[in-house]
Amino acid sequence: MSFSRRNFLIATGVVAASSSVLSACSSGDTTSSSGSGGKQQAAKADATVVKIGTAEDSKGPAPEVSGAKKGGKVSLLNDDDFSHLDPQRIYYAWNSLAAIVLSRTLTGYKIADDGSMTLVGDLATDTGTMKDAGKTWSFTLKDGVKWEDGSDVTVDDVRHGFERAFASYITEGAMYVQTWLTGSQDYRKSYSGPYSGKHLKSIETSGKTITFHLAEARPDFNYVLAMQSYAPTPVKKDTKQNYDKKPVSNGPYKIKTHVTDKSMTLVRNEHWDAATDPIRNAYPDEFDFTFGIEALTAADRLLADSGPDQYAVSWRTIPVERVAKAQAQAKDRIFSGLSSGVSVYWINTTRVADKSVREAIIKAWPTASIRQLQGGANRGDYATGIMSPLVAGYESQDVWGKLKNPAGDPAAAKKILEKAGKTGTKIVYAYQNDPTNAKVKVVVENALKAAGFDVVTKPVDSTTWYDETGKVGNPFDIYWGGWSSDWPTGYSVFQPLFDSKAIADGGSNYSHLKDTSVDAAIKAATAETDQDKANKMWAALDKQVTETAAFIPDVYMRRIYLHGSKLGNVKMDPNFDGCMLYKMYVKA
Repeated sequence: MSFSRRNFLIATGVVAASSSVLSACSSGDTTSSSGSGGKQQAAKADATVVKIGTAEDSKGPAPEVSGAKKGGKVSLLNDDDFSHLDPQRIYYAWNSLAAIVLSRTLTGYKIADDGSMTLVGDLATDTGTMKDAGKTWSFTLKDGVKWEDGSDVTVDDVRHGFERAFASYITEGAMYVQTWLTGSQDYRKSYSGPYSGKHLKSIETSGKTITFHLAEARPDFNYVLAMQSYAPTPVKKDTKQNYDKKPVSNGPYKIKTHVTDKSMTLVRNEHWDAATDPIRNAYPDEFDFTFGIEALTAADRLLADSGPDQYAVSWRTIPVERVAKAQAQAKDRIFSGLSSGVSVYWINTTRVADKSVREAIIKAWPTASIRQLQGGANRGDYATGIMSPLVAGYESQDVWGKLKNPAGDPAAAKKILEKAGKTGTKIVYAYQNDPTNAKVKVVVENALKAAGFDVVTKPVDSTTWYDETGKVGNPFDIYWGGWSSDWPTGYSVFQPLFDSKAIADGGSNYSHLKDTSVDAAIKAATAETDQDKANKMWAALDKQVTETAAFIPDVYMRRIYLHGSKLGNVKMDPNFDGCMLYKMYVKA
């Protein structure tokens, strides 16, 4: 299905709040975490600044971390192994967290101590040169960037990374650029990959410069190229399907050993030159991953903070059963932050065509009670739209007054129904069949009944959730969903979710919204070459789609992690919702 695999992971990873919980360390907070209501601080304080850097910003080395020293080993406690490390097969956030120290991309994000992000040239000297209103982009490679065997990273290697993404065995990575380079969703009909000896005509190379000719204007193309799916692969070292087992590094670390489902060790890549890298610090000498450790076990070991675990980090969020203990006993060892995921409840506009009925649903919705059942304030900040505060240009808005009254107002909703002559409207609410969501179902049912709806609830198995809710003809009126942008501009939020062309079985327009004014706004924002103006257009669109009453904002998700006492500057990567390996250090 077209629901982003990275987004799918984030969404399914938090729906069962009984097994994981989210928490905060951002600048904004709420004045009440009881879940019973109370005026909440607007989410504007949480917004992350994202700017486009200059050639100067793209120069290395990365700014030093105060007090940091090189050396030492870090242990990572994981439940599962990485599904893929071949860059072209990477889409999951967890894979990207490891891949970012192995595979550099043309562009990337320099993340400041305050969480603000600057798009910079990583392999490239800058963030690219745009022509033809965004249909043509050129990037020039830096000098001194090498593979782990000491050979230069060339434009041929960069091109090869893009071209091999067309190969039939590459089915897991992002597909945006392949589509834009060919002008077709079925892009393999135009090009089947580099192994036949042919190059893609829409990519040109000259000296150290690579130029992309796109079928459609993409003014934010330089953001997209920061995705790990578009990292280079060395032409001479490409082992095709086997490349996934031991990809060649051009980052600060390389794979020393990897025993599937048991362990992986990363050591320094001696051919990485910090002078070329504006993003990564790379202080530890080694990262030791151990797989198969359950989340509760990892949390207990980190809370005990003894022996080697003083140098360890949790790779997954702390289970809800240990959050209170962690906050009481190890507050100084918690690292957390706003996730890029947004939780919502979709309203099926095909079945609930009357906007006044949808407005009544939203007005009655018991957001505060739901959040309390799923972890309270640790679950996240109350959302007011679909655009995450981590997306460039985000602006706080509150169309439905949820910050003032997150508890919902069934009495006001009942008046809306009475005025519209819709009292007694039947509403089918689908929920994932697990203990936490069974409790959520009860508070939703009670709130909607109090508003005058005839409520029917339908449990759905979590393993088939997206199959069932992804059908255009599904029999549900309201169902949960989560979304996260693939890069921090509005396109990968609004086009997949609200473009009427995305209404299809397995498509991502889950509300089935078909609004010509929304389609026009998406088209206009996509074509805007001035990214500051485009960001404002996406922010306006956030309010516009919220006003359609096609979804119920839930929370801006948060995550919480724990580390040992012998590690410093352990922070969360805002793009991948996990620890930044390249910023931490081992204390002396």
